Amino acid sequence: MLFVDYEANYAIIEMIGEWNDAIENDIMSLKRNLIDYLTVKGIYKFVFITENVLNYHSGDTDYYEEWTEEINEENGWIVLLNMPEQTKYDFLHSKIKKYLFFYENYEWRTYRPDVLFQWVDSQIWKRLM
Repeated sequence: MLFVDYEANYAIIEMIGEWNDAIENDIMSLKRNLIDYLTVKGIYKFVFITENVLNYHSGDTDYYEEWTEEINEENGWIVLLNMPEQTKYDFLHSKIKKYLFFYENYEWRTYRPDVLFQWVDSQIWKRLM
């Protein structure tokens, strides 16, 4: 976790390595060990820095559906930022793409967390309008 703002209800989390839902059920571990804790604390907007997620193996959609249902009550969202093209291809061809937003912003490291959040939030609203 890079940053959490409990008043503005968002978290910025950097992911590294492989995202394997098929064998390891990584989404279950992420959901139960981190996301559930954050949502209880009022976090419903998630920015995942994914430029170092080099592989994705899809599995069930149950945890994505559950997570989305929980955060949609608060107009929440899940953003994957800067995912490598080969990994994004696998995500987009899975059954979970409807639960996630994908964006690119390669200057995110130069932003303060609140500025990055505002940028992401504005991109979401542009898409929804």
